[in-house]
Amino acid sequence: MRSSNPVFSRRGFSRDNGYAGFNASPQAGAPAAGANPYAQGTAPNPYATNPYAPAGGVPQAPARSGAMTIDDVVTRTAMTLGTVILGAALAWALLPVDEANLNKSYGIAIGAAIIAFVLSLVQSFKRKPVPALIIAYAAFEGVFLGVISSAVSTYIGPGVVMQAVMGTMCVFAGVLLAYKMRWIRVTRRFYGFVMAAAMGFMLLMVVNLLFAAFGGGDGLGFRSGGLGILFGVIGIVLGACFLALDFKQVEDGIAYGAPREESWLAAFGLTMTLVWIYLEMLRLLSILSGDD
Repeated sequence: MRSSNPVFSRRGFSRDNGYAGFNASPQAGAPAAGANPYAQGTAPNPYATNPYAPAGGVPQAPARSGAMTIDDVVTRTAMTLGTVILGAALAWALLPVDEANLNKSYGIAIGAAIIAFVLSLVQSFKRKPVPALIIAYAAFEGVFLGVISSAVSTYIGPGVVMQAVMGTMCVFAGVLLAYKMRWIRVTRRFYGFVMAAAMGFMLLMVVNLLFAAFGGGDGLGFRSGGLGILFGVIGIVLGACFLALDFKQVEDGIAYGAPREESWLAAFGLTMTLVWIYLEMLRLLSILSGDD
């Protein structure tokens, strides 16, 4: 099974991709398979093979060096998010959104967004994480966010951007607390529901964009007014659900002894989800501020 992002499907720690996941048993010292809602059967963990295991038993191995840890995930995530923030700050300072530079700044922002999307797609089809690709994605994503945030600050209000940042942080903290307390349980049913909802949401947004491109205005009105507020809330809720999937991916990677390099994949997923939540939060707050 593949762990996914609202933008596109990305590889998770699953056996069908050569990594531990739904049908794998954790390495020695990790939680038992019965405690994992994804685990089925007695398939061995591909990261740990014990040649001394009894015949017919599940081969296990002691915890090995070079395995991914939570510190690795935190460090890589800090690097990717730091790159996003640095790129956004530079874009905000160097690409002013005013009458003289509006078209130029928007053009660079759209170009950066397209490059970031292409880089994320390239990484998604790689068998292993490529740190250079992930950092480059974060940098271009930061340029896009910087210009968009500057525009919102200029034309909507200077406080909206900080509110969106604080809102994103609150969503992250809330989902993390709920996940750690097991108020949110990531099961196959949860995964299927989130994926179906995300595909429906994205399809509606594409249709709305097409109507806006050919008919002008806001298309079907999914991004303004009352419908805009509703879909903004739905987008944030979907982002929160994908955060839970990201946390599960990290938990499984640590439990099943994924290689340390896979922490880059976890950081990549978390960064993409947080960017998604921030954009939805920014859009929602912009609509609410415009209605005042």
